[in-house]
Amino acid sequence: MKLDRIDIEIIRLLQNNARLSNKQIAAEVELAPSSVYERLKRLWDSGVLVGAHAEVDAKAMGVGLEALFMIQLSRHERGIVDQIMDEMLNIPEVKSAHLVTGHFDLIVHVVVRDTFHLKNLGFDQFTSRPGVTRIETSIVFESRINHELPCLREA
Repeated sequence: MKLDRIDIEIIRLLQNNARLSNKQIAAEVELAPSSVYERLKRLWDSGVLVGAHAEVDAKAMGVGLEALFMIQLSRHERGIVDQIMDEMLNIPEVKSAHLVTGHFDLIVHVVVRDTFHLKNLGFDQFTSRPGVTRIETSIVFESRINHELPCLREA
């Protein structure tokens, strides 16, 4: 799908605030709301837009600690890796799982109440898992996230 300047601006606006109304987007890009509606429909239907999410303050929800599990696997077969990634996303404390290059194979971002919860999660759900040969844990002190794709800033 070919995107023009207005499509890119609509995407940029939504990345920064997915709650914008069709009317607000139309005012920003200087188009009629009906035209923006059609563009948004096309962006969703073509798979350019795939989701809209609410950002939640973890501490306000009682999550006191975030950590990264760096995991080394014993086998690197596609089916096994896909299965492990899928299983990890079914663990309630897992926020994201990333297949990466380098010394480790997976980096898994988890959210927990405290260090006791983190220790139990690591032992119960990760180190005991078949295929996991090594795990290192890093506690996240602070995160800052930029939701906007860099290529959209330049367009």
